[in-house]
Amino acid sequence: RMPNWGGGKKCGVCQKAVYFAEEVQCEGNSFHKSCFLCMVCKKNLDSTTVAVHGEEIYCKSCYGKKYGPKGYGYGQGAGTLSTDKGESLGIKYEEGQPHRPPNPSAGRMAQKVGGADGCPRCGQAVYAAEKVIGAGKSWHKSCFRCAKCGKSLESTTLADKDGEIYCKGCYAKNFGPKGFGFGQGAGALIHSQ
Repeated sequence: RMPNWGGGKKCGVCQKAVYFAEEVQCEGNSFHKSCFLCMVCKKNLDSTTVAVHGEEIYCKSCYGKKYGPKGYGYGQGAGTLSTDKGESLGIKYEEGQPHRPPNPSAGRMAQKVGGADGCPRCGQAVYAAEKVIGAGKSWHKSCFRCAKCGKSLESTTLADKDGEIYCKGCYAKNFGPKGFGFGQGAGALIHSQ
C-alpha cells in the first residue's frame, strides 16, 4: 500500500490517493475518473448516470435491477416480460422477500435515512441521482406514483393532499367537488329543465 503523502482524498473504489486533476466527486466521496464505474457492468459513470447505494455506485440500469421494484411490468419496455432478475449481470436476487405494496402511512414516518431523505412511499433513502421532488418531499423516481391508481407522475400531472400524491384524475374523483354533473367531463353535463 502506497503512503498517502500530501494527505489527499482517497478513492472510494481503490482506496488510493486521488489528486485534483483526476478527481470525480459524488455524494461527498472522491473517485479517480478511471474508477468511477458501475460495480456490476463496469460502465463509465457521470453525474447523470450514477445511482448510489450506501458506499456502492451503479449505473441506473444495474441499480434498478438490484434495488428497484420487482414484479410484472417493472423495468421492461412496453409489451415485454423478462424473468431475468439481474443474474446475467452477477446480481444475486434474494428469494423469499415478499413484495410489499406501497405503504400509505410511510409518508408520515419518512425521515432522514443515513444522511439522505427517506422516500414517503417506501421509506428507503433517496439519493440525488434518483430524487424527484413532489409535495415538498423527496421521492424515488420509481415511487413517484399516484397513491390510488399507481400511474407514474410528473410535476405537471401531480396533485397532493395531506402529504400523499395523486394523478389529477384520481384527485378529482376522490377530493373534487361532488354532486350532479361533476366528474362527467365537458359535454356530458346534463341539464334538467
